[in-house]
Amino acid sequence: MKRSFDPAVLEMMDRPQPVSVELQLDLHRLRQLNRWFGSHRLVLYFMRRWIRPGDSLRIVDLATGSGDIPRLITKYARAIGAKVQIEALDRQAATLKIARTLSVAHPEISFSEADILEWNSVDQYDLVLCTLALHHFSNDDAIRVLRRCRELSRKFVLVSDLRRGLLLRAGVYLLTTVMFREPMTRFDARLSAERAFSPREMRDLALRAGWQNFGHKKFSFARQAIWLEHG
Repeated sequence: MKRSFDPAVLEMMDRPQPVSVELQLDLHRLRQLNRWFGSHRLVLYFMRRWIRPGDSLRIVDLATGSGDIPRLITKYARAIGAKVQIEALDRQAATLKIARTLSVAHPEISFSEADILEWNSVDQYDLVLCTLALHHFSNDDAIRVLRRCRELSRKFVLVSDLRRGLLLRAGVYLLTTVMFREPMTRFDARLSAERAFSPREMRDLALRAGWQNFGHKKFSFARQAIWLEHG
């Protein structure tokens, strides 16, 4: 099953828009999907390896959405006695407005409006994250994102995403028929299933981005991750 990607067709959440009930509900649904279908579990799997009691880390989260991954990390860091400062980026102003509202109890997180492909930070970070965003890009732009992740990192990089295949496609169609039936969520989820990378494609993207000695693993519920550990 070949990857299907038309850059002229944007997911509904990626289109310029104001804060609306529809957008708020869609982001709520995405947080539920992340929590119930493995993305939170996947991220915590690596945070438990990389963040230790007493650590102090600077982190950047690229394409943060409504900020559930940064909030997940701050809660974990607090629980083990580590300190984190997280810069969370997204290009959608309305989405960031919602993320800031949801994150008032997390002063460790700062939000910035920025497009990954145009953001030129001179800083480096201990940990660079990109969760469920790579499939939003063409192959060439995905390589640019992965190259930027590597350049920004002093220690760790974690890029996780969907894993294209019949299981993902069938699962998404079932969920968006039975439970997650809102138009925005249904449209975006089904489009994401078509745009996700296969494990072989994900590995090839990393190699073409200049990644060396990286890890690559399949996770439950049609997820996958690639990661770097520097020293």
